[in-house]
This record gives sequence, C-alpha cells and structure tokens, in this order.
Amino acid sequence: MLRPFATLAVMTLAACAPSGLTQKGGTLSPQTTRATIATAGHALPAPQRFSGAPVDRLPVQPNGQLARDFMALTFQLETGRQIDTFTRFEGPITVALENASGEPLPPTLQPDLTDLLDRLRSEAKIDIRPAAAGKMGSITISALPRDTLQRVVPGAACFVVPRVAGWTDYLRKRFGPDTDWTTLKTRTRATVFLPTDVSPQEIRDCLHEEVAQALGPLNDLYRLPHSVFNDDNMHVVLTSFDMMILRATYDAGLTSGMTQQQVAARLPAILANVNPRGRLADGGAIDDGNPAWANSIRGALRPTGSAHARLTHAKNAVTLAQSQGWTDERLAFSHLALGRAALSSDSDVAIAAFLQSQAVYERLPGTAIHAAQVALQLGAFALTSGQVEAALGILDGAIPAARDAQNASLLATLLLLRAEAAALQGAPDEAARIRREGLAWGRYAWGDRSLGIRAAQVASLRPGA
Repeated sequence: MLRPFATLAVMTLAACAPSGLTQKGGTLSPQTTRATIATAGHALPAPQRFSGAPVDRLPVQPNGQLARDFMALTFQLETGRQIDTFTRFEGPITVALENASGEPLPPTLQPDLTDLLDRLRSEAKIDIRPAAAGKMGSITISALPRDTLQRVVPGAACFVVPRVAGWTDYLRKRFGPDTDWTTLKTRTRATVFLPTDVSPQEIRDCLHEEVAQALGPLNDLYRLPHSVFNDDNMHVVLTSFDMMILRATYDAGLTSGMTQQQVAARLPAILANVNPRGRLADGGAIDDGNPAWANSIRGALRPTGSAHARLTHAKNAVTLAQSQGWTDERLAFSHLALGRAALSSDSDVAIAAFLQSQAVYERLPGTAIHAAQVALQLGAFALTSGQVEAALGILDGAIPAARDAQNASLLATLLLLRAEAAALQGAPDEAARIRREGLAWGRYAWGDRSLGIRAAQVASLRPGA
C-alpha cells in the first residue's frame, strides 16, 4: 500500500504566477526566502503543531452502511484485487522507529508518532505501544530521504509493506511473495516507509494513513467523505470514522484467518457495540463508482500532466459524476478539481466550478473541511479583486474547520490570506498578529525552506502588491 503524491491543493490560489515569483522550468522559483520574512519584521514565531483528536463533527453512520464500508475497505486492495482472508495483528502490537539513513530524524516525528499511538489506544482500543529500546517492533517506522524511497517506488510519498522489518529487509524481499498482502493469513510484521526531508505535516499525514493500513484497511474509496481511506486527501489525520473501522477490526469477535462470510456474519453485533447510535434504518448500498470517473479525477490532479490535460480530465470527471446521478461529495470534488484545473486558463470557469462545489458541500453533513478547501479558493479570488468584506466572511467561516481537522497547511494559508485582508481593511496590528500565527502553522505545514515561497504567494494576491 502506498500514499501517492497529491497535488498541493491549498496553494492553487491564482491563475498566474504571483509577483515576486518567476517561472523557471515550469515551476515557481522564489525571489522571497525565509530570511526575507524573518528580517522584514520580527524573527519567525515558534512552530505550532496539533495534538489529540481532531474535532470532526461527523454525522452518525448507519451500521448497515458501515458494515459495507468495512467489508469494502478490508477485503479489497486499491488495485481492485480481492482479499479472501481477514488479517490483523493478534496480541499486543509494538512500534519501532528505524533511522535507516543515519541522518538526524525530524524533531516532530517522535511526538507525532506518540500522539498517534495514544489515539489508537484510546479511540480504537488497540493494544499498541512503542517497542522497547533495541527491540524489533511488530510495525517498524523506517525513515529515509525522499529520493531514496522514490528510487525504489517512483511516485510514492510513503508506503507500507507486510512481512518486512526495516529498509534492508525490504530491499531483500521486495520482488518476492512475502510482500503480497493477498497471501497473508495473519499479520506479524509490517514496515511503514516515510520520507524525512519533507515538511512535518507531510510526515505526520503519512504516519496516520500508513500505520492505519498496516493495522487494518488496505483500500481507499472515493465514496467515503469522512475518512483518510480516500484518495481525495480531504482528511489528513485519522477521523472518528476511521477509529470505528479500526476498533471493529480489533474487536474480540474477529480473528485472523476468517473468511469474508464469517466476518460479515459477525459485523452486526460488533458494530452495534462500536457504533451504538448507528442502529438506524439502512438507506441501501452507495454506488461504488465508475472506474472511468476515478481515472479522470486522477488525471485532473496529476501534477506532472499538462494544464490542458488536467482541464480535460476535470471536465470529464464532472460529466461522468453528473451522468452517474451523484449528488454526494464525489460531484462536489469533481467541481473542485475542475476549478483548480481551470485557474490557469479561465477564471470564470474556475469560479463557477468552485461555487458549484461549495453548493454541494454545503448541503452534505460533516463536510466542513471539504467546504473550507473551496472557501480557500473563493477567499483568494475575493481578496485579489479587492472585495475585502466578502473575503473576510469567507475566510472567517473556513478557519475553524481547518483548525478542527488539524490541517496546518490549509489553516496557515487561510490565516495568511486573512492577514492580507486585515491589512487592506486598515488594521495593521491585527494583520501582523494573524500573519505571525499563519507563519507559525506554516512552519509545520511546509517547513522553513518553503515557508517564504508560500507566504510570498499569498501576499502577492493583495491588490497593489
């Protein structure tokens, strides 16, 4: 299982390169650096980081649908291959941290891992703890430079592999049957591989998704709006939905080696305990989707594709979603993808698509973080056009959702936009305060090396900048 590189949605803010940035080889090359930010006012604020559970305010999941979600997540890989046998770790689980490169580990890695293990114990009721010093873990977290990882698995931001204990063991076994999830009868070893030279948020996001997949579900489903097991990357840390899935996975009523039929028979009683409020009328199965739509969405979000190709894929995704009769988050996400793809060529199409996406998300329960992604784009447009009051209303509505969902990248961008709006409003002290908060979250979201680029991109959106 691997987490692919996703487009950096929160920085797709304007149709053209911001002032202060130059085009170089198809990417933005900064003329503003961290030093520029630090010396323009005061020293950079201390970085912020989240801890504890996100505030996700998700709707109650009917247990009938939750059972179908559990089966689809558990008995199928992202590639579509079926898994015949239920597997999990049996007994206490230990987690070891491997510094595979010998370079200093990022200072946020250990605290973020500790927080994750705390949540898995308290919310998913899993017996999981750090391995004793010098001892091999049931799960190994192997940290390496990104280039090293991608030489072996091109395009992967991070990934998890069964039956291996660390980097050297993986290199020895990677072409053999041991790394095939479909051949497991129980889980005894797994290694999560993640990069060390990316931002703290990227490392944390990898930890959450890949450790969760090492423990349980191996699939991603676009139809799940409230989960990290979804390639839309709206949720970046494990949600209460994900914790219910993991808690059911480690319920005493299940054990490794069970068939799909045996698991399905046990789920009603298990979910009645895990999700007691979910004893609701079953609305029927949700359409799993059209593979052509998923391919179009991937094409619309592919960072290596041309702008024309992304736009074509995004338009096709909207058409396919509408033809399927979808009115859920997949339709909203299609419009959002179209808006992002159209930014560089047709701002009218982009704005219309964002408004369509916003309208769908606003009528769906539990999609505040999704709507905040759209609000980012609309707030940026309002700021650029000098509509300060409109920008303030949009941004102030989105900032709490980004904070609740523990998305530092989205939160930092919204705060920096909010600071520019405050400056336009003639409130320099408030603007400085909000900007410093945005920079503090930006240090966690993007890392200090990229902070200047991000802040310059946002600052350039203010009229007259």
